[in-house]
Amino acid sequence: MTRTVLATPYAPTGATGGSRRVISLLAALDRLGPVTLAYVPFSGEEPSRELARLEQLEIRPVAPSRGLARLRTYTRARAAGAPDGFARGASAELASVAVEAAGPDGRIVADGLSAGAALLGVMRRRPVIYCAQNLESGFRGELDDGGGSAGLERFERLLLRRAAQTWVPSPREVALARELAPGADVLHVPNVVDVARIATVGPRRGARRLLFAADHTYPPNRDALGWLLDEIMPAVWAREPAAILTLTGRGLPDDLDRRDSRIEARGFVDDLPAVYAASDAVLVPLRQGGGSPLKFIEALACALPVIATPKAAAGLELVAGEDYLEGDDPDGLAAAAVTAFGPVGDQVGAAGREAAERRYSLEALTEILRAA
Repeated sequence: MTRTVLATPYAPTGATGGSRRVISLLAALDRLGPVTLAYVPFSGEEPSRELARLEQLEIRPVAPSRGLARLRTYTRARAAGAPDGFARGASAELASVAVEAAGPDGRIVADGLSAGAALLGVMRRRPVIYCAQNLESGFRGELDDGGGSAGLERFERLLLRRAAQTWVPSPREVALARELAPGADVLHVPNVVDVARIATVGPRRGARRLLFAADHTYPPNRDALGWLLDEIMPAVWAREPAAILTLTGRGLPDDLDRRDSRIEARGFVDDLPAVYAASDAVLVPLRQGGGSPLKFIEALACALPVIATPKAAAGLELVAGEDYLEGDDPDGLAAAAVTAFGPVGDQVGAAGREAAERRYSLEALTEILRAA
């Protein structure tokens, strides 16, 4: 059977949305045939233990070069147009291991811009799939590399044109990618969760507990947190004074508990399912970013009503008012939260779970990759 090699410049620990996407891809690919994860260890991090249950997965850590060899790789990536930060993450050794593991007939998938930079030369010799975490130039501002967002856009255009196929996480980014590189082969490969392994929440406790779960080191999530604390929750409390806000995820500020007694700042938690089980609804108040938020999909799979902005839902094929509740300003989000606390919230939660099973499950992803 044909082997697929997924090359990534970091260990997929599961702690970030990007690494969760990699883990889901590996799980789906494992159902289709032998698969190799080639990754560059960083600061001693190890791949998620979830990967141990994949029967056809081979894991290959790659030691990157140092000194002059590393400088040559960086220089080549920069000459090809890779922005500074992504060029620094490029590893010639990662490309070499990917080619060796795939053999002459295997399939290679480059995860993200740094892996794409490392495999640009390989793309001239054999087909390589570029897996985008997001279409970065679609939402990023200036980069500190002198090239700015225009430089990033040029590099993404090069990858889209040179890759045999590009996988992006949302229909919106399919359109953006085709606009950026007309004629490129672009496939919608959504972010998913293992819906079958996620227990539904119910019955809800009626505690009027709202949850915002996110990686707060990610700039769009930091912006959402500030908006949530400064404007959205005051609007919620004007309607429901007893509502409680639970915050989880790494990178939370230290003083949030002192800001208001109705805020529970939990930080990174090992047992997030228990936090979902104690919640009445989930907030996804994003104003920036691309792709499809995995915590949104996770909440849908829990059968919890999700309250989200149009921006947060833009990467998902969902119906506002049926699969989730939508608001585009603090008052609208607060009104949606009040609705979520009532019987409508149960209906929306059940519809969201069905949508997750249909479109954002591991089974759905497997069928997409089977046809890719």
